[in-house]
Amino acid sequence: MSKRHLARSIAMQTLYQWDFRGQPSAVIPAIIEDVMQEFGSGITDMQDFVETLVTHIIDTRDTIDKKIKQYAPHWPLEQMNLVDKNILRIGVYELLQNEKDTPPRVAINEAIELAKNYGGPASGKFVNGILGAIYKDMKPADT
Repeated sequence: MSKRHLARSIAMQTLYQWDFRGQPSAVIPAIIEDVMQEFGSGITDMQDFVETLVTHIIDTRDTIDKKIKQYAPHWPLEQMNLVDKNILRIGVYELLQNEKDTPPRVAINEAIELAKNYGGPASGKFVNGILGAIYKDMKPADT
């Protein structure tokens, strides 16, 4: 498992805990610290990546959630399980706002792998369908 993949996993676990606790932004540093200690041994050099990813996702959550709602109209965000929702947030953020650091296909593949590892039996396909549709609409028509 690559360091960046593990860092995304830690970001997802952090976002999950933040969401589960009612989205209290003040506890984000403590959550990151706890998750890094438990699952991030050997990747302390990736803590900045985790912190940046989590912070930017939280800061742009309204925009990200609006995009998820647009591409998953039959799945109200409030009814999505927290794992899938936060994996989608990571994927949408990396697709739309972090493209210079993460190529779109990498963002989609990473999100699918997180969904397969942490979500339910259909999570990988669910995440793939939503992110794939967003990516398809991002590409110019002639490519």
